[in-house]
Amino acid sequence: MKLIDKLSALFKSKTPIKHISEYEQKKLNKLSQRIELKFNSPIIYAKALTHRSYLEKKTSLNKSNERLEFLGDAILGAIVAEILFKKFPDEDEGFLTKTRSHVVDKNALYEAATRLGLKHYLFYDKRFIKDSEEGIKTILADCFEALIGAIYIDLGIKTAQKFVVKWIITPNFESGNYQIDNNFKGQLLEYTHLQKMLPPNYVLVKAEGPDHKKKFIVEVVIGEIVYGMGKGKNKKSAEQEAARNTLHKLKF
Repeated sequence: MKLIDKLSALFKSKTPIKHISEYEQKKLNKLSQRIELKFNSPIIYAKALTHRSYLEKKTSLNKSNERLEFLGDAILGAIVAEILFKKFPDEDEGFLTKTRSHVVDKNALYEAATRLGLKHYLFYDKRFIKDSEEGIKTILADCFEALIGAIYIDLGIKTAQKFVVKWIITPNFESGNYQIDNNFKGQLLEYTHLQKMLPPNYVLVKAEGPDHKKKFIVEVVIGEIVYGMGKGKNKKSAEQEAARNTLHKLKF
């Protein structure tokens, strides 16, 4: 028995669901048409589309897509790594690592999910998500990874590769987005090292607003000097904004 078959059998054996609702089946049928794949095991795709908020509703689905997201993340990383390794035979590890991170980061996944129209097929409860931009962005990026995991289990690695190439690799290469480095914290660390400066320190200045709409303010401190400030919906995005502003100040 092939590894793929074993994984598929194992996954199905731990999915004691008797049926999928008519509403869920309609969405699965539309998704199947959209991505031009025939699903052997529709329930796996139903799980891939299920955000944990949906489990609060009346449904036979009893688990969210988090496990499939974990698997899809690993499969996606391996597929992209192999493609980059073959496409750029003369580039070093640093280039390959940085390029892979651009191709598989949350923004790239969200853009791929948007191109696919994945939101139309997603199972989630709007009462909990409230259609906030950042919330939907994260959910769709995670769901896209879960979908890769489902395709891998149900149809195998070659089909998963074709899916990744069509929806992620090709659009990124055609647009040149894979060359855009949005990791400003990494750029700032590299810059300060080359300039023989002390490494940047990120200081949370303030977190304001209600829990569902918080805003974080972060400063970049190098030595004892504040070089830049950033705001964001979470600490990570605020740090990236602060690093970007600091780079602009240092370089210009």
